[in-house]
Amino acid sequence: MKLARAWSVALYGVDGRLVEIEADIGIGLPGVHLVGLPDAALHESKDRVRSAVVNSGWDWPNRRITLALSPATLRKAGSGFDLALACAVLAAASGAPQPRLEHTVLIGELALDGRIRPVRGVLPCLLAARRAGTRTVVVPVDTLAEAAVVEGLQVLGASCLNDVLSWLAGDGALASPGPIVAAPVDQPPELADVVGQQVGRLALEVAAAGGHHLLLVGPPGTGKTMLAQRLIGLLPPLRADEALQLAAIRSVAGQLPSTGPLSMVPPFVAPHHSSSVAALVGGGSGLAKPGAVSLAHRGVLFMDEAPEFAPHLLESLRTPLEEGEVRLARTDGSVRYPARFQLVLAANPCPCAPAHDRDCVCPSTVRRRYLARLSGPLLDRVDLRAALEPVVALSAVDVEPVESTSTVRARVVAARASAEARWAEYGWRSNAEVPGPMLRGAFRLPRAVVWPLDEGLRRGQLTARGADRALRVAWTLADLAGRDRPDDSMVDQAILFKEQRAA
Repeated sequence: MKLARAWSVALYGVDGRLVEIEADIGIGLPGVHLVGLPDAALHESKDRVRSAVVNSGWDWPNRRITLALSPATLRKAGSGFDLALACAVLAAASGAPQPRLEHTVLIGELALDGRIRPVRGVLPCLLAARRAGTRTVVVPVDTLAEAAVVEGLQVLGASCLNDVLSWLAGDGALASPGPIVAAPVDQPPELADVVGQQVGRLALEVAAAGGHHLLLVGPPGTGKTMLAQRLIGLLPPLRADEALQLAAIRSVAGQLPSTGPLSMVPPFVAPHHSSSVAALVGGGSGLAKPGAVSLAHRGVLFMDEAPEFAPHLLESLRTPLEEGEVRLARTDGSVRYPARFQLVLAANPCPCAPAHDRDCVCPSTVRRRYLARLSGPLLDRVDLRAALEPVVALSAVDVEPVESTSTVRARVVAARASAEARWAEYGWRSNAEVPGPMLRGAFRLPRAVVWPLDEGLRRGQLTARGADRALRVAWTLADLAGRDRPDDSMVDQAILFKEQRAA
């Protein structure tokens, strides 16, 4: 027998495709020929695999070796195929049947001395293997904690090539994953630490209850960043499927912690205004890597000093905000990454950013031009706007008592439960996800309730998209108030949130 077969997984974003690896040892000049559209890293695996096999005490066949990766028309990238390539070559050289090899997916990069190194994307690789019906997967032992979160598979960990070869021959055992360890949960920042800002606190509560996007505008020191950081403490924990999807994105990006890979806490991502488009929405050479918008999936993307971001960066958010995913095309293929996040923007009212508006030295044209960096199409996708005023009293007598994170979070969780029960049969989990046609159709409100929207559309104060978003906010206000449907006062308040400007 001069032909053997092994299996591995090729990643395309967070989606995987099972790859069949065939090794043929035939007649001809000695050499290794790798076919099947490999990238540079995979093409170099010929040298890594040969050195790993020889340094592990095995003889490398001095024949013509052809390694075919199928489907041949799909590009393959990365070093995770090394282990499968080595096992296929040695199985073909031995000529003995390898029943375990035929039904096992092998993932791992080989060091020159035969050690198996961890690779990115093990979690989405396992998810792809499970969808394909595979029962057994061998991964680097350092990624066992990550692999343990995937149910329905026999996952085994190996530290070197010889361990895998012994197990394939039935003579040895591989490591099994331990119990799933939850990621450590840090105490979220306390909302009661924010002094005053009742309008900002209300906007934050509504944003958390409905999954809405938020813009905070105010002078420095008014608590814009503090409010944004406390949004995470108000959000309910992630569901198991959401946490698994987020972990898959982090795995592809190489940001999944080895201890406690599965976190139920919504992510909070705050990119710097000097970030590139690739860092914000994803990119890079070859197959595009996930960016900040995907790492913030089911969490919060906070953009502090939003007008300082380049216009093309801000405009690149429009599609993810509308569709909840990012589609990136590169020379090696197109990938899709989930990107359903809550956007929180913070901005000063003008470039000079004084502590009080009366001290501003900017002409009115400069103030308008500064906030105009946030384009109309982008702001039309922001459901809530809150203008924060400077704090004028810090004494215990003058400062109004404020509610704690736990108190507000209880109302948010109850409102989310009401919304989820309402939209359960449609698969939506928050009011922000409900399409406009549904709100104007099956859940249409009486004309007497929505007349403020009609008036805003007639006067040109609202766009059709803005009216739909105001309707979503009105439903969230109803959920927070324990009502079955919003009334005209809630629609008015939703429009006020949509039109609010900084002083």
